[in-house]
Formats: sequence, C-alpha cells, structure tokens
Amino acid sequence: MSVKSESKGSTAAPNQKPLKNIIEKIWDAHLVKQKEGHPAVFAIDLMLLHEVTSAQAFENLAERKIPVADPQRLLATIDHSIPTRPNRHEIYDEAARAQVDALRQNCKKHGIPFHDFDSGTQGIVHVIGPELGVTQPGMTIVCGDSHTSTHGAFGALAFGIGTSEVGHVLATGCLLQEKPKTMKVTFKGKFLPGVYAKDAILALIGQLGIGGATGHVIEYCGDAIKAMSMEERMTVCNMSIECGARAGLISPDETTYAYIKGRKFAPSDKDWAKAVETWQSFCGDRDASYDREVVVDLDLLAPMVTWGTNPGQALQISENIPSLRDIAPEHQATAQRALEYTQLREGAPIRGVKVDWAFIGSCTNGRIEDLRIAANILKGHRVAEHVTMYVVPGSEAVMKQAQKEGLDKVFEAAGAVFRNPGCSMCLGMNDDKVPSGKRCISSSNRNFVGRQGPGSITHLASPATVAASAIAGEISSSDKYLG
Repeated sequence: MSVKSESKGSTAAPNQKPLKNIIEKIWDAHLVKQKEGHPAVFAIDLMLLHEVTSAQAFENLAERKIPVADPQRLLATIDHSIPTRPNRHEIYDEAARAQVDALRQNCKKHGIPFHDFDSGTQGIVHVIGPELGVTQPGMTIVCGDSHTSTHGAFGALAFGIGTSEVGHVLATGCLLQEKPKTMKVTFKGKFLPGVYAKDAILALIGQLGIGGATGHVIEYCGDAIKAMSMEERMTVCNMSIECGARAGLISPDETTYAYIKGRKFAPSDKDWAKAVETWQSFCGDRDASYDREVVVDLDLLAPMVTWGTNPGQALQISENIPSLRDIAPEHQATAQRALEYTQLREGAPIRGVKVDWAFIGSCTNGRIEDLRIAANILKGHRVAEHVTMYVVPGSEAVMKQAQKEGLDKVFEAAGAVFRNPGCSMCLGMNDDKVPSGKRCISSSNRNFVGRQGPGSITHLASPATVAASAIAGEISSSDKYLG
C-alpha cells in the first residue's frame, strides 16, 4: 500500500464554485447552524435503534417530559442481546429480557416502527436498513452502534453515536458535530481466487493501524470498489471504524440504484427518476480533493487473518506472525500482550493454528452472499470433529432466502449449526459465546480481548476462510475448495 501526500484544498476555475467531494456535499446539505469556535448543529435523516443503547435515552426524555420529535425518522429492531437458539422468544437473561421489553414499550408509546421477532423483517440493524430500502444515498444516518458506517455503502454519511446523543436525536432530530477531515482510499486491481471484500478492508486496517484514520471520514474509490456488489461494499464500509475513521462511504452508482429499486421503502416508480437525480447530485466533483489519500493494490493480496487482539494486527495467511523487533517500538508492548493472550509465538506461521470454533454472521458478513460463499465451500465436506460452527443469518429475510436456496441443509449436512438471526457470537452479550481459552475463527468485525466471551480468542477472516478453516480444524485458505 502506498500513501500519497496530503492535500488541503480543491482547485476550481475562477468564478466557479469550489469543488467538493461527497463527504463535503452531504455535510453542507445537513448543516443547520455553524457558530465559529463551536460544534455545528447537524441534521439527522434517520436513526436506527436497538435494545442495548436506547433505554436510557428514552428514560431521560421521559424524566424531562420531552416528546420524540419525529418517530417516522426512526427504525427499531432487536439484535444484540437476543438468543439465536430455536426457542429464541424465551430470553433467559433478565437484563437482556428487560432491554427487549423496554424497546418494545418505548416504540409502542412513541409510534416508532419496530421490527420484532417473526415480523419477517427482524434482524441486525445494519442488515435490515438496506434490506428495507430505508438506507439511501445522501442521507445522514446514526445509531448507538459503532458499525453504523455499514450504511455508507449507499453513499450515506452514517456513524455511531453514544446513548446521550441518541437522546439528542430523539428530541431534536439533530446533533452537535465537528466537521470531519476527509480521506480517499482507492482500491485498485482485482481479487485473486479466495480473496474477498473482507480481506481488502483487513489489509487497509493492517496498514493504517487502528488509529490511522482518526478524525476522518473515508470515501472508498477505485475499479475494485466499482466491481463490488452492494453486499461487498457494506462489508468494506462496516469496518471503517476499525482503523479509527468516523465513517466510511462509497459514492452511489448504478449498482446502488439497482439494489434499492423495488424495496419496501424505496421511492415509487413515479418518483424514481427524481430520486436518482437527487442521489447523483451528492457524488463528488471530478478533481475534488481530500485531506489525505491512500492507494491499496489488491492484485497480489492473499486471504487475510488477524493474529492479535485488534483488527489492525492482521496479516496474509501465507505470512508469519511478526517478530516483536519488526514492530514499531511504540506498538511492541501491545503486540507482546496480544501474543500472550492469543497464546501464539512471534515468527510462527499463522496458517495451521488449531481452531475450536467457527462463526459466520454479524453485520459484517451475515448477508445472503456471505452464506452462499460459505455453503459453496462446505458442500460435500464436514466440519472437523473438534470444531463447533455457528452460521447465523443477519436477518429473518436472509434466513428465509437461505432456506429457500437450501443453504441451511448444506450447513447442517456439514455439521454446522444454522441458527436464528441476531448479532450472536460477534459479541458476548447473548447466549452465543466462545468458551474461555477456546479459539474461534470469525467473520465478525472485532477481535478484542473477551469480545466473543470471557477468555475467548478470536481470529477475524472472510466467510470463505472461516468455512475452510472449520473443515480443516485449523486456520486455512479456501483455494482448494473453490471450483
């Protein structure tokens, strides 16, 4: 990967408006008020709600007798703390049950659209938004969840917020925000067999580090991005936060419009042309500049996997775990602690490390394309005897489509467990946890200490690499399983 020199201003001909990238255009369109030396009052088009980060915000409004400003600019579902087992309606954990009940009651009280169990539209909040067509180009979208940047795949400025900020949006439809810096990341080249969008974003995070894009919103560009499906683009944007970025997005194009068209909340046929015209107006101007530009060459990229305890500690599956002497001095202590936690040895191969669990799911890789990739590899094979594998669709719609295509039967025949939709094993907030001391290869987005359960060890990878590793019982690439 190469990093170009920084650029601070756009060049426009005399008497022409300044050139702007998509980030600047969306910002300007939603700027309510800017007072010098203060954060801007910034308008929010859509807020997504789930059971974990919303209860306190509603309580604060109730205490102050403040009504919800615009319930129709909200969308709620349950995903984080719910079970994914067959009898998922029975929530054993009292705190989780209270969270779900509180969200149901608050949505009913305020008239907020709520996507509950068995509605046909329940699922991970960052999966159902695009499925329903509520995620659209040029929008500002927030949620009390780090991976809200997923929606940036549609040309939306989407980012996570805290619980107090959730309350601000409920009450006013606005936030106080500092204008972010802009970064352009160009992915060039083509994927080799067995390499996917997850590998591309892990490669970027590995090069930039977990703080390399702090203070920036990333726009992803290049031929590789243009060639990606919407689901692949969502995977890339989803993990923008893992290199420190506030958000990540992709300018809308024909692929975007084709995905949105016909969905439940998409513009009607009579309004379609006007909607597309509006969406196109947010695309960046040619030759618009950015505060920083980065180029990533994908032509020689191999499948990626993490070795440590943050997504930046990643390497190609053919490489060895780095030696401490090859790591920058300021990062050596962190790397040492990561090696101790993951029980790995510096300089050793990452390929061949034994795994006990395998997980396919999450808002990063729980969509139908991800399940198809995994099923294609697992078909005709068995998960290793010592490996427990969970496949968890990102929504009820994904689950039904997988069942329609017979993917659930493929997973079950391979010895994997096909479960109900939810965040599941991405984080230790529900029944699905990796036991202490056990090692999981996971298609999720974070490998923090204890992320998948106290004492658990996580290696992030693409669904293809997860499926291949489950069969082998050790970290393995998928090339030999691809036809």
